[in-house]
Amino acid sequence: MITSLHSPHVEAVKALLGSRGGKARKESGQYVIEGFSSIKEALDFSPEEITTLYLTSDGMNRLATIPEGYFEIVEVSPEVMKAMTDTVTPQGLLAIAQIPENSFADFLAASKSELKIAYFWQIQDPGNAGTVIRAADAFGFDAVIFSDNSVDIYSPKVVRSSAGSHWHIPLFTSISEDQLKSQIAGRAFDIYATDANGGLELLEAANESKDRSAIWIFGNEARGLEAKVVSTLGAKQVAIPISGKAESLNLATAASVVMYAVSAARK
Repeated sequence: MITSLHSPHVEAVKALLGSRGGKARKESGQYVIEGFSSIKEALDFSPEEITTLYLTSDGMNRLATIPEGYFEIVEVSPEVMKAMTDTVTPQGLLAIAQIPENSFADFLAASKSELKIAYFWQIQDPGNAGTVIRAADAFGFDAVIFSDNSVDIYSPKVVRSSAGSHWHIPLFTSISEDQLKSQIAGRAFDIYATDANGGLELLEAANESKDRSAIWIFGNEARGLEAKVVSTLGAKQVAIPISGKAESLNLATAASVVMYAVSAARK
């Protein structure tokens, strides 16, 4: 059992979580998973991505089974776990995992003919990113793409906010609108972008695309979508009707509403 707060293990974990964590994650290709529900989903769906699992005695008791042969298991004291974690109330479990090297081109080549994909352009808020990953998972989308200049989706807050959905749905990062256009060339995709002044209403667009592959684009929290993104991808602009007094919906709410409508139209 590790009891020293100066253990190299503590420093390795803290480097991935601290103020320079983004740089460390990029250089090492690793990230941290915290909390029981996230750890359990990672163990159940992608144990091969985990390199080290840290447990207190209480954390070990919480896990019914632990897959064998995939990763190192290290028991630590509660004090060491508290020093390692980024959360206020540690749950006695923490893991280091490899960031998957997912290829969108390979995903397309191996995929079925009808796909529903969410594309987030320069999204910045970690909580929003985790929420939309979770919503895409909940509503049966086939993949989520984040453009270049977006939040690091393997930061601790994004991973926590996705509540395990990181390991349920393919995620792709740093794909610009030009790269996306190039990679889907030759495939029949309907492309839609949310816009308050869009000419199509959401339910109409969802029904129109229900039997076809479609990509749904969502813009930056503050700036929305630049006209260049819409024109590059040839997207149809879709409005979410609002009947109450609210002027608009925030990004995570709007994306969740759209993904639910798309899911409902397919049933």
